Amino acid sequence: MNKILLIIQREYLSRVKKKSFIVMTFLVPMLFIGMYALIGYMLIKKDELGDVKHVLVVDESGRNNGKFKNTPALDFAYSDAPLAKARRDFEESDNDFLLHIPKDGKNVLLLSQRKPGINDISTIESQLNDINRNDQLLAAGIDTAILNANTNHLRLDTKQLTEEGEEDAGSWIAYGVGFASAFLIYLSLFIYGVQVMRGVIEEKTNRIIEVIISSVKPFQLMIGKIIGVGLVGLTQFFLWILLCVGIAAAAGSFLLGTKSSDKVITEQTASKLQQTEQAKQQVQQQLSDTEEIFQALNSIPVTYTLSTFLFYFLFGFLLYSSIFAAVGSAVDSETETQQFMLPITMPLIFTFIISINFVINNPDSQLSFWLSVIPFTSPIAMMIRIPFGVPLWELLLSMALLVAGFLLITWIAARIYRVGILMYGKKPSYKELAKWFMYKE
Repeated sequence: MNKILLIIQREYLSRVKKKSFIVMTFLVPMLFIGMYALIGYMLIKKDELGDVKHVLVVDESGRNNGKFKNTPALDFAYSDAPLAKARRDFEESDNDFLLHIPKDGKNVLLLSQRKPGINDISTIESQLNDINRNDQLLAAGIDTAILNANTNHLRLDTKQLTEEGEEDAGSWIAYGVGFASAFLIYLSLFIYGVQVMRGVIEEKTNRIIEVIISSVKPFQLMIGKIIGVGLVGLTQFFLWILLCVGIAAAAGSFLLGTKSSDKVITEQTASKLQQTEQAKQQVQQQLSDTEEIFQALNSIPVTYTLSTFLFYFLFGFLLYSSIFAAVGSAVDSETETQQFMLPITMPLIFTFIISINFVINNPDSQLSFWLSVIPFTSPIAMMIRIPFGVPLWELLLSMALLVAGFLLITWIAARIYRVGILMYGKKPSYKELAKWFMYKE
């Protein structure tokens, strides 16, 4: 046991003391916040960031002239010329699109100088359908002004029935927490698992391993290396959580503390600029939305979610790192690991894709249940389900199977590891790995 602790200490301190660890620990949260802020800004301003496309409309039906609305991305102009002449002029002009609407209004044609973007096609189609819809309503004697009038936007107030009574369901917050937890585990299993594999390959190629195993057993070395790197990951996650909680607390106190002053400023600004009552309501709605977000965060059991996250991260890492360690012991360089990487990573990739597309929308389905109890898929699938509420027996079953799976995989990996770390110059195959596993102690 003392030897394992020494190996854990060496693996942990050698990584934690690196400047790269310290820099990345504090830099990664800022990079993620900046990245998502930039993505959000670009999505909001996507029309303004792109170039304005010019659309020349040739409407032979005469029902659409002057009815298209310019947008930040599209500028509409109209031509009364015949299609043949308009097409020749279009080819020589700077216009991006030529929209031809025949007399019957069917088989509308969009010509472009280059391949059109999906958003541009969607906007033109949407406006064309809105114009046709309004024409049909007017023909039927229906007042479109009433249909198109701005009405109060209805919102669902979602509540969950519990033993204590009604509680805020917080579905969107649960969605975000589940996705973030699953993504972090998915990413960390790759990052830290590969670190274990690279460490084994490095020691093997430098022949350090021959000196080390003269003092410790191969199993002790493998376990010490896996736990040491795992503790590095937990340390990094703990620091990230502290940073994120600190940033969230500062932002929350700032927003809630300035809520009343914002209302006063909003009213003063509204009176000075003679804004409409609707504009006031929109600002007040934004303040209300901010308060609802923090109330919804209270519906997530933080301690419970965090403790389950640490459990599934730790044992998921231990399970997959055992496999990565066995692969690292079987090869002489990283280029030789490719044939073994696909079977290892496929369960992770498959589970992550299925989880963010199906499990997160159907957390109580049979498929979600089985994905959350199978050891190779449970670290990701179960963390998607945790914020939505999981029966205690399912959680205990999933944890028990994950621990059992870790012990079984570690035993298998250790039998391969004990032989592989002393094998040089031979390209291993799956058949060769099976032979190593069958060798007696």
